[in-house]
Amino acid sequence: MSSHLILGGARSGKSRHAESIAQARGAPVSVIVTAEALDEEMAARIARHRAERPADWHVIEAPIALAEALTAAAAPHQTVIVDCLTLWLANLLGDASPERDALLAREREALLQALPALPGTVLLVANETGLGLVPETPLGRRFRDEAGWLNQAVAERCDRVSLIAAGLPLVLKDTTARG
Repeated sequence: MSSHLILGGARSGKSRHAESIAQARGAPVSVIVTAEALDEEMAARIARHRAERPADWHVIEAPIALAEALTAAAAPHQTVIVDCLTLWLANLLGDASPERDALLAREREALLQALPALPGTVLLVANETGLGLVPETPLGRRFRDEAGWLNQAVAERCDRVSLIAAGLPLVLKDTTARG
């Protein structure tokens, strides 16, 4: 298994970088998308992403059950892109009720447990939210904190971590280069 966390800000080129890695591998590709079309603007974004992807890539929608979708999609000689962990976290956090807190804890743990055992190549896209302003609301601050903790935990389990800025990757971690 090879795993790569690709971090960056909004419109930094994270998804494009993950897609270029997947294309370069030449293996079959599945894309696990976590966004939901809850308004017209998001529906247009999703449609644009669909149109830009190669037609032979298999798309799986998993707004909540990401570990389950990853486990089902990952296979030897297969590339799986998760786009993106940050939207997945927002879906889980919801209104920050006790029920949502329990769901977040279960799904986060399931993802972290599944990652090291997945076959093939997994490319995980996430926003680096900690570089911006401090959110005004308690829920906003919690989201920023949860995103930071999630990124740290996923980065710890990945072989490679890159930060994308202005479309350019900066490798932060690469355990595959040892040898």
